[in-house]
Amino acid sequence: MKINTDGVLLGAIAVHDQPVSILDIGTGTGVIALMLAQRYPNAHVDAVEIDSSAAVAAQKNYANFPFPLEGAVFETSFEAFLPPLKYDLIISNPPYFINDLKNPEKRKEIARHADEDFFELLLKKAARMLTKKGLIWMILPVKQAEKVVVNAVLQKLFPVKIIDVCSDQTKEPFRQIICLGFEHSRVINEQIYIYETQGVYTAQYKELLKDFFLAF
Repeated sequence: MKINTDGVLLGAIAVHDQPVSILDIGTGTGVIALMLAQRYPNAHVDAVEIDSSAAVAAQKNYANFPFPLEGAVFETSFEAFLPPLKYDLIISNPPYFINDLKNPEKRKEIARHADEDFFELLLKKAARMLTKKGLIWMILPVKQAEKVVVNAVLQKLFPVKIIDVCSDQTKEPFRQIICLGFEHSRVINEQIYIYETQGVYTAQYKELLKDFFLAF
């Protein structure tokens, strides 16, 4: 479960006004959770991961984190997770291939595939774990993100911000980063372009990740 563009973008963009508590659902090796812990050093940061080897890696990364860190990695499914508190900020880079061809490698199948009711269950439980002014951030393929936004309304969660992620200015969005909350307000729409030209990152992308990537 390598570090990927989806994860680091979500970790760089997901924000809240001084969160006291943060939860990363499906943390993998803990990259997004630790990016948020770096940004919010006074926050309690928990993470949930169903894959045993990834959870062990995340626990090691928590233990070796060079910044102040309060929180824990829970090796469990989010369905079975018993939250020790409510969260101001919930983040997830979830499975997104619905009823698609299953990956022959079981661990990657769990990480990338989901059943039809997966997002309904995720939204229901996340809504119960969220504080009144809390926010949920996710990154998804565009069509899946649109479905999640529609279904979120059933849990009284409304879009706060929708960010189109594009390879460059000539390409259509291949991902959307969505932010959901309980307050119904005007949606903020933004765009992120990763490349200026082939192999050359945009100033926008480098600015987002400069605090996390040594190369920037």
